[in-house]
Amino acid sequence: QAELREKYEKRKMDRRSRYQQGVNLYVKNLDDVINDERLHEEFSVYGNITSAKIMVDEKGNTKGFGFVCFSSPDEATKAVTEMNGRIIVSKPLFVALAQRKEERKQHLAAQHAVRTQGMPRGFIGHAYSGMIPTNYLMPVAQPRPFMTTNQVPRPRWAQQQQQGQMRQQPGAWPMQ
Repeated sequence: QAELREKYEKRKMDRRSRYQQGVNLYVKNLDDVINDERLHEEFSVYGNITSAKIMVDEKGNTKGFGFVCFSSPDEATKAVTEMNGRIIVSKPLFVALAQRKEERKQHLAAQHAVRTQGMPRGFIGHAYSGMIPTNYLMPVAQPRPFMTTNQVPRPRWAQQQQQGQMRQQPGAWPMQ
């Protein structure tokens, strides 16, 4: 098992060193008809591409995202600014710098911490600031005790009928 792990780590490091020279871009919202060659063709105008790959599931269907690796950071920056939002086939692309899952989680956690720093629990953030005062706290639902059958609310007219006190409508004949 240690031998397999060592082999895996070696292949992982080889792959990293091979693709680490360039800048990897994440491309999402790809149409289903786009393949690796088409992705390479669309991005090749902005520079030298070392690899272009669309992610597919086990059946070979596209997952709607992929990666394009440029040889230099300048080329990658130009591709991001030009291609982000561009419509290819029928969908607007989202193009950004690719991040490893661990890096992305850390980045999102840091963003979240900055946004929520100093806010009380239950605070509504800036998305609703135009509608709700900034010092408003979300109400918390209080648990209610279970109602028994004799506690179920009934309409008033049913209670009055039971008590024999029928209200008389103005201008109507008294009912007996």
